Amino acid sequence: MAPEEPTEARLVDLPIFPLGTVLFPGGTLPLRVFEARYMDMVRDCMQRGSPFGVCLIVRGREVGEAAEHEPVGCLATITDWDMQQLGLLQIRTRGDRRFRIDASRVQADGLIRADARPIEPENDQPVPERFAACAALVRRIVEDLVEKEPSALNRMVGEPYLYDSASWVSNRLSEFLPIPVRAKQKLMELSDPLARLSIVHRYLEQHRVL
Repeated sequence: MAPEEPTEARLVDLPIFPLGTVLFPGGTLPLRVFEARYMDMVRDCMQRGSPFGVCLIVRGREVGEAAEHEPVGCLATITDWDMQQLGLLQIRTRGDRRFRIDASRVQADGLIRADARPIEPENDQPVPERFAACAALVRRIVEDLVEKEPSALNRMVGEPYLYDSASWVSNRLSEFLPIPVRAKQKLMELSDPLARLSIVHRYLEQHRVL
């Protein structure tokens, strides 16, 4: 497990958005926000220029009562927003650092707030030659996305495209794999990008994608 940040760097009162998906560092996550608690959360985050936390739901739903969620999540930074329809806010977020929750509480409006510790960024490395096919696959996926969607703001993979980064390539492939979200959670929690890349590479070979 990756070393954790000193006490002074802890995330205090971090708003948590439990979702049925996993956000990876560097990933792109568009959201449609309509519940009052999350509308207020997004407004506060935009005013302060601060992120919120995305955690995978363990039990419960994205709407209604506060859901139980995984203790390890990913910070989401809001990069764009739009409200074409009254009461429906569309935002685009980018995954930042991972974090581990120490304690959490539920506000009267149902919003979860947590005290958490940031997890240090991975020790990134160049993509080894034995995994070059993985980097080539991500490149083909991005090129296809660029061809279909000229606007960088609307693409499901955000720039910069780091094809020689084991961390970036393994995270992007993990997002695309048709595997259960609990498996994606385990991949996100891994602190060794080469270990994640090895797992993804094995899966792609077994399913004859590579």
